[in-house]
Amino acid sequence: MSLRRDVRIAVLLVTGLILAAGFIVDGRSTASAYLVAWLTWVSIPIGALALWMTSYLVRRVWTEALYAQFVAATATLPVIALASVPILLFMKQIYPAMADPSALPSFKAYYLAPWFFVMRGAIYFGLWIGFALWLRRAWRNDAVMVRAASAGLVVHALTVSLACIDWMESLEPDFHSSVYGLLFLSFTLLSGCAFVVGISLFSGRRIGRSAGYSGLLLSLTLLWAYLHAMQYIVIWSGNIPDEVSWYQARSEQGWQYLLAAVALGQFVLPFFALLSARVRSGPRALMMLCGLTLLMRWCEAAVLILPAIHNITLLTTALMLLASVLFLGALLWLAFDSALANDGRVFNLAWARYPAGSKAPRAR
Repeated sequence: MSLRRDVRIAVLLVTGLILAAGFIVDGRSTASAYLVAWLTWVSIPIGALALWMTSYLVRRVWTEALYAQFVAATATLPVIALASVPILLFMKQIYPAMADPSALPSFKAYYLAPWFFVMRGAIYFGLWIGFALWLRRAWRNDAVMVRAASAGLVVHALTVSLACIDWMESLEPDFHSSVYGLLFLSFTLLSGCAFVVGISLFSGRRIGRSAGYSGLLLSLTLLWAYLHAMQYIVIWSGNIPDEVSWYQARSEQGWQYLLAAVALGQFVLPFFALLSARVRSGPRALMMLCGLTLLMRWCEAAVLILPAIHNITLLTTALMLLASVLFLGALLWLAFDSALANDGRVFNLAWARYPAGSKAPRAR
């Protein structure tokens, strides 16, 4: 066992003990922090799955160059799904609809019932894992690759939007936004792209010219910025109190500074940096932008989630957020490394293998 693996296991054990103590002492604050970290990390395999499907439809160098990384990233889905157990155990403390369903209309109360909430989550992960298996079986078979990716992207967009409503928007059951699901979709795409490309560059893998991946990152950044701007403009023009209050809660008590940091770090800085041909073609610069993008995902998740949860202790939440990020990050990295080294198998979870000796997909 390598030293790096030993360090990650040590981090996993230490932070796991810290989180266990946090759940005992202040379950609400710890569960809130854990939800932020979990949503940040779970967005990586979800986003990687969508990009993997896209690579099957748009055959270029990245279809072959990033295949192993896509397989390994999506192979972590069962592990990160199991990591949601603490959230499910404490969901009545952070989701108001589950703590007091009588205050909601009958449909919302039924839809957000704990048993239905858990069942939908299991369906989402089951579908994502199933499509990941299908994509692996389809590898190097042009017709099946197109079918799997086409069907998968449709189902992926719908399930990610619904998962966003369950996991994030239901924290404020009185808030409504038709763009919220798309916001989380862009969130996952940025996470998946930054992780897969960044880890490939960090490990020294040959994945082709950096300029193409820089263009992909820039496109996803513009999509993310456009969707946020669209939601803001629609809510501002409508001037509906229940919707305006969502922004008001994130414009006071210090959240406005973190929101400004997200706008600067996720849009302004990457946008102007990627306008430079030198930055776009530089692997090191691209790797740094990928790291910044992942950092901004943690900040954005905190802005979206924590202002919606009341009666949490700031200091405890901050400490447990750091512990949760390290715990889930070490878990995800261990699972990713294991899958990368064992043809998509994580802790003896056997994934389907593509047929040996079959032809590589043709670039178009």
